[in-house]
Amino acid sequence: MNPPGNGVIYMEETKQTTDETKTTEPAAEAPKAAEAKPAGKRRWDIRPGMTVKVHQKIREITPKGEEKERVQIFEGIILGIRGAGASRTFTVRKDSYGIGVEKIFPMDLPTIVNVEPVKQAKVRRAKIYNIKNYTKKLKERSLQ
Repeated sequence: MNPPGNGVIYMEETKQTTDETKTTEPAAEAPKAAEAKPAGKRRWDIRPGMTVKVHQKIREITPKGEEKERVQIFEGIILGIRGAGASRTFTVRKDSYGIGVEKIFPMDLPTIVNVEPVKQAKVRRAKIYNIKNYTKKLKERSLQ
């Protein structure tokens, strides 16, 4: 199995396994993997030019004084991602009845339930702020 003269010992030759270790190891490792991931640190797989739906929890107080919680969806195109670590944010822009609306969301915001990608537009820049001035381009990219 070893090529002559290189002095490398392959793992298949030295590793000895038993049926006991095969059955107990995966069961023991599964809870550790679940515990290792903190609840507050979520990383969404998003890029500039991507059209996304941001699901955010909103708390409201009704006229009767009752507290009500609902999920609001903000759909738009990602203009850019900035920052690093806990201060990382992404900017989403949409055109609402002819008026441009932008929201800046922190990545680790606890009220964000989900960031659902809808489609990815072809972009050549990391920050596509020039799209603000061209409504035609914004509509073309969101339709693609």
